[in-house]
Amino acid sequence: MTAVALGLPRVRPAGAPSTLGRPETDALVDRYGRVAHDLRVSVTEKCSLRCTYCMPAEGLPAIPRDDLLTPAEIGRLVGIGYRLGVRDVRFTGGEPLMRPDLAEIVRRSRAAAPGVRISMTTNAIGLDKRVGELVDAGLDRVNVSLDSIDRRHFAELTRRDRLPQVLAGIQAALDAGLSPVKLNAVLMPETLAGAADLLAWAVEHGCRLRFIEQMPLDADQNWDRAQLVSAERLLDVLGERFDLTPVGREDPSAPAEEWAVDGGPATVGIIASVTRSFCGDCDRTRLTAEGTVRSCLFGNEEVDLRALLRSGGDTGSPGATHVPDDGASDAQIAAAWQAAMWAKPFAHGLDRGAPDTGTIGGPAGDPEAFARTERSMGAIGG
Repeated sequence: MTAVALGLPRVRPAGAPSTLGRPETDALVDRYGRVAHDLRVSVTEKCSLRCTYCMPAEGLPAIPRDDLLTPAEIGRLVGIGYRLGVRDVRFTGGEPLMRPDLAEIVRRSRAAAPGVRISMTTNAIGLDKRVGELVDAGLDRVNVSLDSIDRRHFAELTRRDRLPQVLAGIQAALDAGLSPVKLNAVLMPETLAGAADLLAWAVEHGCRLRFIEQMPLDADQNWDRAQLVSAERLLDVLGERFDLTPVGREDPSAPAEEWAVDGGPATVGIIASVTRSFCGDCDRTRLTAEGTVRSCLFGNEEVDLRALLRSGGDTGSPGATHVPDDGASDAQIAAAWQAAMWAKPFAHGLDRGAPDTGTIGGPAGDPEAFARTERSMGAIGG
């Protein structure tokens, strides 16, 4: 058995990044003028599948239960993020449905941030049994990871023969009105031949499909840029069966470029993370399942908010909105989060192409801009 680590990111004490030059604003702004409105919250490293591009066959090492954020802690952080300008919250994993208390997490987050849109990235296994409680708790939408609708191929990709359960979960989401149901498919050489079939299935069932260029976030570290299937190659393949008309992005910060399928209204999206970098418009901030802030998916530095949540820090800070008996104030936690985002790199953990470096070009044209992270996607959260 191959030993696989969760990774050892550089975790800073909360508030350690410099805020020199940061403007007086509550917003989660960075040095390049980007403002984070989209929060991804990983709730577990566990998953019911073992996708080859995400997890090793034996899964990731377990995070000790006491190291995971509790529903109350997640709800509190979502509330703080909401007051700092977060308007979209998406729960990720691993597989969030592996948390038996997921509905409580959603419910507390909804109560703390009544104005946010709450979604979840899931493989949909078991969703048909839990969708009712999740909708009642405040879930608005789901993104379902689905790379193939061929059962044999699905089993090869995920190391589990569970496609019928995934399709049942998708149908349950549609029946529950979690619209639009988006499907995420990782674009690889082994999935390219079935891409058109997957798109046809998505159009037939009223789902919005998005293909994602594979990034070097696999735990087995097998990613090879030479094997990358680009957005252009995918468009050539899909174009043999469908008439695709470019319609752009639904908003400037959206990662997916959209194409109308056979004149619409159905669309297909492509997230060209590698060949058409969109780092300059990134509006995301991330919380790991252990309660650290990752300002960039490809960065390796994390700022520890869990330590503040659970420590008896100075609770007399001006502007404090919540002062628990055994932890820091909301104002202290907000300040640490703001500092983490102010230190956000321009692109993929590196500052190549950043406006203040004087360099030309950026990660799209620079293979080194995709230096491998110290943690895999399964450990970071999507």
